[in-house]
Amino acid sequence: MPETARQIADDLRARIDSGEFGPGARLPGEPALVKQYGVAKMTAASALKLLIGEGAAYSRPGSGTYVRDFKPIRRVATKRLAQSQWSSGDSIWSADVSGRPMDVVDVEVYESVAPRWVARALVLDEAAAVLVRSRRYTVDGSTVQKATSYLPADLVRDTPITEPNPGPGGVYARLTEIGCGPVDFVEELRARMPSVEESETLDLLPGTPVVEIYRRALTADGRPVEVNHMLLDAGSYVMQYNFPS
Repeated sequence: MPETARQIADDLRARIDSGEFGPGARLPGEPALVKQYGVAKMTAASALKLLIGEGAAYSRPGSGTYVRDFKPIRRVATKRLAQSQWSSGDSIWSADVSGRPMDVVDVEVYESVAPRWVARALVLDEAAAVLVRSRRYTVDGSTVQKATSYLPADLVRDTPITEPNPGPGGVYARLTEIGCGPVDFVEELRARMPSVEESETLDLLPGTPVVEIYRRALTADGRPVEVNHMLLDAGSYVMQYNFPS
């Protein structure tokens, strides 16, 4: 009895999990699957597409389908946003990638009229100016995240926050120096498939979703001083949360 695409994909995944096909290994192609499982070419192709869509494999056009090598970046939100992290002079980003080659590239800093959603998040007039800080993060030479922060321009103008490198501890340390240090953070996350432009920006493998995060930083009196929009390569991250019961 011919196997379904789901059954073939599950069998291939079991062989990946067992180590028969290791990270970077080439999976059997459509002709081999047709012969092995006695199925139509379309069924074999669908099985491979299932593995790609589930993040277990990726396609190299003209070459074949390969096992994805997953070396996760462990994003521990409660650790990276702790005041002890950035007040000591470390960036919150460094908490994610200890011991791995990382870099911040394509940093752009400029003033702009606040987009409507940013004005609402920062409780500003719609015509208010914001400082925009845009950058990409790379690990092991590959882009894993793009982030864009928005801060009230009147608050941070003429401070080191307007510089590409704001100094030890980053933006939050500089906000603390002007009496507006954040003490509370709110993050909202959702997973979705990326747009073509987002796929190109993050250089995503086919079938890879993104994790979209919006974070607000608030002072002790509840004033929002930053909103940050982050787009993460979901194939590169594990999200970890530590908190007491």
